[in-house]
Amino acid sequence: MSGERPILLVDDDKSLRTMLVEQLSVDGEFVATEAASLKEAETLMSAPGAHFDALILDVSLPDGDGRDLCARLRQLGHKLPIIMLTGSDAEMDVVRGLDSGANDYIAKPFRLAELLARLRAQMRIFENSEDAVFTIGPYLFRPSAKLLQDNAKNKRIRLTEKEAAILKFLYRAGTTPVARQVLLNEVWGYNASVTTHTLETHIYRLRQKIEPDPGNLRLLITEAGGYRLDPSGVPGAN
Repeated sequence: MSGERPILLVDDDKSLRTMLVEQLSVDGEFVATEAASLKEAETLMSAPGAHFDALILDVSLPDGDGRDLCARLRQLGHKLPIIMLTGSDAEMDVVRGLDSGANDYIAKPFRLAELLARLRAQMRIFENSEDAVFTIGPYLFRPSAKLLQDNAKNKRIRLTEKEAAILKFLYRAGTTPVARQVLLNEVWGYNASVTTHTLETHIYRLRQKIEPDPGNLRLLITEAGGYRLDPSGVPGAN
């Protein structure tokens, strides 16, 4: 999809990291940032403006136990999906990993297709939760709060319920344009009294809020018969 999903990959095995980074980026769905230690991971997580959609975290790292980092992140309020990697699938190890706050636990050696399937599954669950946060251009989008936040400008944009629903549905559609009637049905339901004019009015108002230059559309794009969201648009807008 346009605007790859940022993943933090923490493992001290360089060859494994290289392989996973390459595979995660194959379809343009994800982009992975690497860390070889707990210290590197914490530095990346705490950097100004840092945002990751998921964390793949090894248990055994040179400077400590990944489960301890997982527990600290949960204590700090980080809600993102965390998948633990481990050399042991013993029951006590799995229980300790899950008790530390991990969403899933995969033993090495693992099948890449299984890891990707579990990653996508955890991200789908998270996207439907109240804690979901998406990156759209310069904004962090919190659907449950109906809020867009531009940390670089210290700017917050309040959305209506329908505006938030439109953005959320378009984000999940990725690069695929969504027909007007489909968007109407998803956001308003099968309501005969709601017309495409209603949708177009909401799209216009939404663009006035989120586009740095509404005359030069970069985020919410009109396609033949519908609309498409470009989550990577104007990342460096001033």
